[in-house]
Amino acid sequence: MAHSSWLAACGSPWSALATLAALATSLLVLSYVSSSLVHRAAYGYGDPYSPDAESPSAAAAAAVAPRKGPGYPPVFAYYITGGHGDFVRVTRLLKAAYHPRNRYLLHLDAGAGAYERARLASYVRSERAFLEYGNVHVIGRGDALDGRGPSAVAAALRGAAVLLRVGADWDWLVALGAADYPLVTQDDLLHAFSSVPRDLNFIDHRADSESHHVVVVDQNLLQSTNVELSFSSGRREKPDAFELFRGSPWPILSRAFVEHCVAAPDNLPRTLLMYFSNTMDAAEFYFQTVMANSPRFRNSTVNHSVRFDVPPPQGMDLRSRYDALVGSGAAFAGRFGDDEALLQRIDEEVLRRPLDGVTPGAWCAAGGGEEGSAAECSVGGDIDAVRQGAAGRRLASLISGLVGTGACDGCKS
Repeated sequence: MAHSSWLAACGSPWSALATLAALATSLLVLSYVSSSLVHRAAYGYGDPYSPDAESPSAAAAAAVAPRKGPGYPPVFAYYITGGHGDFVRVTRLLKAAYHPRNRYLLHLDAGAGAYERARLASYVRSERAFLEYGNVHVIGRGDALDGRGPSAVAAALRGAAVLLRVGADWDWLVALGAADYPLVTQDDLLHAFSSVPRDLNFIDHRADSESHHVVVVDQNLLQSTNVELSFSSGRREKPDAFELFRGSPWPILSRAFVEHCVAAPDNLPRTLLMYFSNTMDAAEFYFQTVMANSPRFRNSTVNHSVRFDVPPPQGMDLRSRYDALVGSGAAFAGRFGDDEALLQRIDEEVLRRPLDGVTPGAWCAAGGGEEGSAAECSVGGDIDAVRQGAAGRRLASLISGLVGTGACDGCKS
């Protein structure tokens, strides 16, 4: 028996309610995302706490443009998110993953207060490296969201649209949460991706095996503060117009695919955004399903997010957990809980990051060395130079084994 269309006539009151809720929420999602395209200063939201609010073009004008083309490393755009109480973790993650070539957009959701966003913006304005290279931006107003609902997808698309507007030079989008952390230096990451085709997407995916999905209503699309999802007892059958895929909500996406999702030139991204507007864990479905059903992008996937799950502390000592993380060869890990000792060891032995400083690299003006101090890395150097370390060799080995493994796993050819 063929699956019924998600817009088909409903046979029960609960199905009718689910369909009406889906249509209503779909309009909210579309308007929520599209607002980032029509408002010129969306990344500042006209908020005085944004470092870009005082002069929207000042940071971009001051930015040092990285060289692009054969022989030069790629450029990453980072969308880093957090919530209430995440100032320390967000700034630590920023410093650990910082490189002058890249772009960074920081977002504290509506669960954080105005003071926390003001503190984050003030911190960005106070760091010499961030000011010199002009590549760190702060969203001045937090979006209300629930990580389990479509508001998380809408916020990610909005952040992607902002990054497309503030920087035209990046190659891949990396989304990280406050509980994530890099397992390699940015020199290692840039070096490992230098030989990777820029159209590839590193996105964990698998065909969805569920026959029905829980219907939710995400009121965060209407709220200015975070609220819980509302659940319906009704369930929605899988559609027959497209195949559903799911996977990790933390992919590494090519610029071309991000532009496709934001601009929706062939209407598929918009159609799927509508479908997932009432779906639980929408962030695990949206990008995977768009890619798997797109003739243009389904053959540009690597079924891996270059990410490793942090081993739980139960039954493992610090050394064993550290060895598992480093030995994975992954670029990032999450989610870190109360793991200060583990993070400190990564800082000291992998990143060589000084206390309260950014991760050093070949771009540091004084010596360009792994032993450089934070002060040395806050003055101008060659941002087009990168140097591979031991962790970078493990990452390069992982990527070389992944690239060329074939098209989207399970997608129709």
